[in-house]
Amino acid sequence: MSPKRGDRAAPPPVGDEYDLRFAGAEAAAGWEDLSRQAAGNLRRAFEKIRSAPRATDSPDRQHRLKGALGTGTFKGQGLERWQYEVTGGGRLWYLVDEATRTVWITYAGTGHPKATD
Repeated sequence: MSPKRGDRAAPPPVGDEYDLRFAGAEAAAGWEDLSRQAAGNLRRAFEKIRSAPRATDSPDRQHRLKGALGTGTFKGQGLERWQYEVTGGGRLWYLVDEATRTVWITYAGTGHPKATD
């Protein structure tokens, strides 16, 4: 999705940081919902994922999904799927593309993703 007038500008990654991008419009809309509900927590999630998308120092908050959910396909490529708990119910799901140092946000929302129900 291309940015348009009025969209928020995201800073580019520097050094070893990953580029965070939305995999679809629903993830972008969910990000906006999360930003209205928990801006500080979402900012911390953004910074943590950008610097260390596979961090294991806080497994209750950030971890790779288990089983079939642990891998996702994006643009024909199988990638690791991770979750970041932004709030008690709010979640980010993302795919880590190491080759391009890009994190693709596939789900952002104030509630649990339907796939976990």
